[in-house]
Amino acid sequence: MIDFEKLGAFYLGKRVDESTGELSDDLVLYDSKDLTTHAIIIGMTGSGKTGLGIGLLEEAAMDHIPVIAIDPKGDMGNLMLTFPDLAARDFEPWINARQASDEGMSSSDFASAQAELWRTGLASWGQDGARIARLRQNAEVRIYTPGSNTGLPVSVLQSFSAPGPDLLADADLYRERVQATATGILSLLEVDADPISSREHILLSQVLDHAWQQGQDLEIANLIGAIQNPPVRKIGVMDVDSVYPPKERFQLAMRLNNLLAAPGFDAWLQGAPLKAADLLYDQNGKPRISVMSIAHLDDAQRMFFVSMLLNEIIAWMRSQQGTSSLRAILYMDEIFGYLPPTENPPSKRLFLTLLKQARAYGLGLVLATQNPVDLDYKGLSNTGTWFIGRLQTERDKARVMEGLEGVRSETFDRQKMEKTLAGLGKRRFLLHNVHEDAAVVFNTRWTMSYLAGPLTRDQISSLCSVARQQAASSAAPKLSPTGSAPPSSGDAPVLAPGIQQVYLPAEGGSLVYYPRVIAACDVTFSDARQNVDERRSMLVTVEIGEGPLPVDWDRSDLMSLSADSLLDAPEPAAQYAECPSAAAGEKNYREWEKSLMQWLRKTQLVRLYRSNKYRITSQSGEAEGEFRVRLQQLANEKRDEAVGDLRKRYGSKALTLENRLLRAEQAIEREQQQSTKKKLDTAVSLGTAVLGALLGRKRLTSTTASRVGSTIRTAGGAQKEASDVARAKETAQKVRADLEALNVELQNEIDALETAFDAQTETLEELLVKPKTTDIHIGFVGLAWMPYLRDAAGRLTPAWPA
Repeated sequence: MIDFEKLGAFYLGKRVDESTGELSDDLVLYDSKDLTTHAIIIGMTGSGKTGLGIGLLEEAAMDHIPVIAIDPKGDMGNLMLTFPDLAARDFEPWINARQASDEGMSSSDFASAQAELWRTGLASWGQDGARIARLRQNAEVRIYTPGSNTGLPVSVLQSFSAPGPDLLADADLYRERVQATATGILSLLEVDADPISSREHILLSQVLDHAWQQGQDLEIANLIGAIQNPPVRKIGVMDVDSVYPPKERFQLAMRLNNLLAAPGFDAWLQGAPLKAADLLYDQNGKPRISVMSIAHLDDAQRMFFVSMLLNEIIAWMRSQQGTSSLRAILYMDEIFGYLPPTENPPSKRLFLTLLKQARAYGLGLVLATQNPVDLDYKGLSNTGTWFIGRLQTERDKARVMEGLEGVRSETFDRQKMEKTLAGLGKRRFLLHNVHEDAAVVFNTRWTMSYLAGPLTRDQISSLCSVARQQAASSAAPKLSPTGSAPPSSGDAPVLAPGIQQVYLPAEGGSLVYYPRVIAACDVTFSDARQNVDERRSMLVTVEIGEGPLPVDWDRSDLMSLSADSLLDAPEPAAQYAECPSAAAGEKNYREWEKSLMQWLRKTQLVRLYRSNKYRITSQSGEAEGEFRVRLQQLANEKRDEAVGDLRKRYGSKALTLENRLLRAEQAIEREQQQSTKKKLDTAVSLGTAVLGALLGRKRLTSTTASRVGSTIRTAGGAQKEASDVARAKETAQKVRADLEALNVELQNEIDALETAFDAQTETLEELLVKPKTTDIHIGFVGLAWMPYLRDAAGRLTPAWPA
């Protein structure tokens, strides 16, 4: 099979001969670059729409393209059901027990039958377990369940993060984010809020804008407080109390508070923060397919989550550099209700923003639906690719035809298109791509993922058990003092005046202070050759132990607080743990400062990574995973350039041979007075699979296609002698040989291409930039009192802000 990944092509299926309805051997390959102009998949229930979508995302994973898939129905989790061994034992936990019973088979026998079905099905489409293994190697699949711990939880309501500087600088996008966030919050409260006339919406927008303009994230508790005591005194020219009286603001605050206090709602606050970068890549830069399963949510919760997710994706998108290659995919398995033609839910404006702007950043949208009537086709007018399957009603067909006419009206043959759509069967789709010369009907390939149907909550929980454990183990540990001895005194211990004591700010009630050594320091890194000029301000603390080395900086913890946030006085009525004897010695702090200097020189450095293949070096502060992501994108861009060059050079050669073959075939068939265009297509496809893979349906420009058609129409007027026919047959035979030679030549060039690049396997050279002694400044080394809350069981919880 052709190495599609080298060409950046998605293997979607095989072409269907429209005249006979038979499946041909011509592969349908889709240029991944074309997806930057987005795609829509339309088909009724049972048309094979889910299989096409999963197959498309599998191809993206093979091409190292990350995906965020919004899954309202529960089908996309099947992407986790990939079994390279194709063994019955792997299939058995996921089979439909009822279906097995209906067919009179035991679970094990039915699993064996399914394994054999998949093995045979994959083989019939040129695939095997080895390709499934590569799929699993290239991308990690995760299922997130917002508002639930069934899958991986994701924290949506813990805080509303301030947008980055790029988004803040774009007034239109920033306003859309504020409005969408406010609308999303109110949708949870089932408040139908208009951004212009709703005082609830106006107030929330003012609160969000006030915090974000100062670069502050807004936690949910602070939002509730700000509703009662707004940070602004006027809305427009009127006093805020006149627009929205305090008593009524309190009622809104109580509704939000009661929502948070509802049973099970704490799941919205758990899990990793909602960050697009983490959904698209792991910490090593490996692509992810993040399935956002929302089937368990009600309509209001779904709209809220989708709006928050789209907000986050837009913010991430705007932080990326522009590219013409595909960087990532946003897939939605059912767009119904989120992009309606007349209504304006909060998701609609966000989807329209993405459809207009995402192309410039290499983000492709794929939107699927079985309800073509309820779509804003005006918003989809710039969508470049349409996958259309079997439709249910005449009304559905009429709406789809209307949408297609808006995409390519100048070359649109309505009558032919209607006939084509009427003949579509299961797993057969019309592919209409504005980047190609002609539409094509194809049969979708066999998916590598086992299609078990919508996953149950228990199945999702089972699939995510390992990932949940990994997430829990990788969570940042909370600093806790050794032991659980009760505080010895209600008073602070008396220490020498030369020992600087500081207190961490506390959030909470009854506090217990525990001592740790603390140091504030600044380290500067400078290297003109590596383009490094960085300064780190650090606040580190370390436990005070016993023995000859009471302070070991190797066991220190970096605090997220700044030195400016430290306090000179404790909170009133706090208790104190016993202070170790070493902490009372003033000279010890001077020794600890010396050892800190040595530790900083040894451990503090800027680690850079260099790719010798592409001759680029990571930037200061860029993690290895982030650099690998950038490398993969660069590799994809260079691959697209190389494939474009091949297509340009071989396209012209193939076109010359096609015209020669056309003239020869016309002479041979002149007596029958019939067009040879269909025979031309067949002749060119024989023995030239590689040419077909590279050139696809982009081989002929519209001008050339028109010229060829004109030649065919006038062929009947030329009458030749029998000798001319003989010469034409010789010419046709030679042209076919030339096409085969061209095919071999192209295959050799493709084999020589180094475009099948996997950034995860690239060996990177490490470059270390260390600080000079004169570039290390220690502000102070002193004693920090760390505040904790102790519960009734004696457990300690850090009380300082994270």
